[in-house]
Amino acid sequence: MTHVDFVHLRVHSAYSLSEGAIHVKDLATLCREMSMPAVAVTDTNNLFGALEFSEAAAKSGIQPIIGCQLRVQSTADGAPTSRPGDGPKISGDMVFLAKDDAGYRNLLKLLAYAYLETDDADEPHITLDVMATYADGLITLTGGALGPLGKILAAGQMPLAESFLDSLQAAFGDRLYMEVQRHGTLEERATEEMFLELAYARDIPLVATNEAYFSERDMYEAHDALLCIADGAYVSQRDRLNKTPEHYLKTAQEMRALFADLPEAVDNTLVIAQRCAFMVEHIDPILPPYNCGEGRTEEDELRAQSVDGLATRLEQHVYQEGMDEAARTKAAVPYRERLNYELGVINQMGFPGYFLIVADFIQWAKRKSIPVGPGRGSGAGSVVAWALSITDLDPLRWGLLFERFLNPERISMPDFDIDFCEEKRDLVFEYLKNKYKSGVAHIITFGKLKARMVLRDVGRVLGLPYGHVDKICKMIPFDPSRPLSLQESISREPRIKEEEKNNPKVKKLIELSLKLEGLNRNLATHAAGVVIAGEKLSDQVPLYKDTTSNLLLPSTQFDMHSSENAGLVKFDI
Repeated sequence: MTHVDFVHLRVHSAYSLSEGAIHVKDLATLCREMSMPAVAVTDTNNLFGALEFSEAAAKSGIQPIIGCQLRVQSTADGAPTSRPGDGPKISGDMVFLAKDDAGYRNLLKLLAYAYLETDDADEPHITLDVMATYADGLITLTGGALGPLGKILAAGQMPLAESFLDSLQAAFGDRLYMEVQRHGTLEERATEEMFLELAYARDIPLVATNEAYFSERDMYEAHDALLCIADGAYVSQRDRLNKTPEHYLKTAQEMRALFADLPEAVDNTLVIAQRCAFMVEHIDPILPPYNCGEGRTEEDELRAQSVDGLATRLEQHVYQEGMDEAARTKAAVPYRERLNYELGVINQMGFPGYFLIVADFIQWAKRKSIPVGPGRGSGAGSVVAWALSITDLDPLRWGLLFERFLNPERISMPDFDIDFCEEKRDLVFEYLKNKYKSGVAHIITFGKLKARMVLRDVGRVLGLPYGHVDKICKMIPFDPSRPLSLQESISREPRIKEEEKNNPKVKKLIELSLKLEGLNRNLATHAAGVVIAGEKLSDQVPLYKDTTSNLLLPSTQFDMHSSENAGLVKFDI
């Protein structure tokens, strides 16, 4: 396959919530169709889609470049940190690309700082000194006209711009690129000449980017509606956030023509792609170690706790009053045989630590008089779980099969569904936080613009009467077993087709809604799942903190599927 001579390094996917309108899987396909050898996803303040993007790009034969756009904060006196009395803060977005594994690990640390170490009242950001601390392995772009350097120059503060570049060059050396963009904005025209002068004077290589929020120019109107949805604005408003029709995924030919006077800036997109050699890969689950005491393995500890727990269960639930020793031994044989069999399977599959961890927080909850459910699902078929007080159902009495829970012929992680008292569940999270410190987190989830929601949101920003939009929404067939897409609903429901045919405003509503359906709209937290790691989670996956909630724990930036593919083990609470 012959490749073109340009690579996009500034793309916002659908994981730039209510801002980007390109699905990561579609991006990989588009780049393949455009013969681009590589592409970078640089979502705003996050790596939500990094693993999904890596897998999709690799399958399409495209080199994924992992990065993100992060807010960098400086101060008007040039100080690298934001101490009290430093003066007004100047902040803007810069792009950070992972050159290698070390760069990716440092990018995780920058994101952890942005969300976990900044004041809840501030937007996520990093400071110059933090950026310098974690600069190794990262390539950075100055951010264009709306980056911190561009804003400093626009404010006429050339000495501060020089000081700012001193800090960047000291931290990144030849991994710093002066970013130039040509979307046709006033800010770009006002700063480009100064960017070029500074770049040539300081020997900083130029790089041309086109900040892509949508895939093609025809998507502009729908993307504009998306921004209005996020901003609570109407399309008809003048004074509101918007982008230009040029913020789409341009072809290499278009970029070459746009920067015909700066060919080296386009050439450097290929140089950067060649310098980046990292993708987020699927790894096997990594369980945190369980502290068994000196000289004892997890297998030894699990056997000891299971044998002791089974003895207690037999006394309480199996042995009958008046049984002699022979009868007691006979009654215990099936349980002990089943226990030995299960322990063999658990150890063979490498899961003794999982059982010990679950047993630990359940036993703690019961000691603290926190109501815990008796267990449900396939986990109730385990004698080991019953012996450890994870479940309260006797599997042999009720004829429950262990193989439905764990089976060496069908390798999958064990998954206990544990119910805790809703009013006291936070105490369990607090216990886990105290025990595992920075190694425990909730799991993020993403709300999407589904058929009815996208119609309501788009109808609102277009200024259509609520009653009319609600009437159309109620025409969407309700199928709880498989929710229908908007296109499927239109195909099934002739009344929607009739509305579309007779009313130009409804036609526009449906046209824009079809383009936006399925995009991520908002964030939430998995109702039950937490992940526990044997190290700082910020060394393993990107983290996020929802400042609008009172959650005790941070969340992973990966959803449940990607978190498990990144080697994290989920526990349901």
